[in-house]
Amino acid sequence: MHFFSDNVTPIAPAVMAAIAAADMSDHGYDADRWSARLDAAFTDLFETPVSALWVATGTAANCIALTTLCPPYGGILCHEESHIMTDEAGAPGFFTHGASLMAMPGDGAKLTPDAITARLKAIRPDVHQVPARAISITNATEYGLVYTPDEVAALGDIARTHGLGFHMDGARFANAVAHLGCAPADVTWRAGIDALSFGCVKNGGMVGEALLFFGDQAPARAAEAKRWRKRSGHLFSKGRYLAAQILAMIEGDLWLANARSANAAAQALADGAAGRLMQAVQANELFVRLTAADAASLRAQGFDFYDWGEGAARLVTNWSQDAASVAPLAAALRALPHG
Repeated sequence: MHFFSDNVTPIAPAVMAAIAAADMSDHGYDADRWSARLDAAFTDLFETPVSALWVATGTAANCIALTTLCPPYGGILCHEESHIMTDEAGAPGFFTHGASLMAMPGDGAKLTPDAITARLKAIRPDVHQVPARAISITNATEYGLVYTPDEVAALGDIARTHGLGFHMDGARFANAVAHLGCAPADVTWRAGIDALSFGCVKNGGMVGEALLFFGDQAPARAAEAKRWRKRSGHLFSKGRYLAAQILAMIEGDLWLANARSANAAAQALADGAAGRLMQAVQANELFVRLTAADAASLRAQGFDFYDWGEGAARLVTNWSQDAASVAPLAAALRALPHG
């Protein structure tokens, strides 16, 4: 049983069927009938006008969003362990033509209003320092913690007060919403988010993510994002296959059902790993304390996962699992000796 990442899971059957249904001649790029439905579909989901486009990858979604929010001379406030900081090989700087990532600490990879306020106060308003121009957060975070609507809104107030763009990396947005039980709007545009990278691949898609823009500037930002998508080599000529996947995920709430399954599986593992958890389990990632002997024992039983530094491991559940299917690992964790 593999718990490496939700990036490598099977394609959800409904998504595969949607790809097959789109396998016909149509207009190219994003002029097809599926791409034309994205704005309306996401507008219904988020209860506000949305400008939406498909992009090839999560990295592209994040970076293209940031190009529309931050100029080359500006800075992007983010967590020091955020995906844009540690796992995108400098892509934000590449896409934005030089914008700086302003990394900050925070428990569980979450930013706080106090930390952001302090960082903003430390930046002199002269030409010798990089001015902050955007905030980027991840929900759920890289440690599987979830920002609540109130927490996002507190950061959104700071963004609005200081004229900063506000981006959310939602690679596991579905897992966050499934945990919160709130409307998607409550944790995004109602809380001040300008741009959302809406994850699909980790939640049962094959390839492609959605990039969403909210607010009065949404149409202009989406138009600019489309130019960046082309310029960076992410414009698919057969974009209907990406759009069809995204529509299959959201039009019947498959995105939420899949996330709930993954979250339930994570909670089952959390029950088995009681006393070993390094963070609260709120989405579909677990960080657990394991000795080398513990890890070897689990791997000998057929369970695969990533080591996470010395004496720890990361376990990631996915849409194709549920509490029952991960019961063997939960039992194996529970049976490990306590040091």
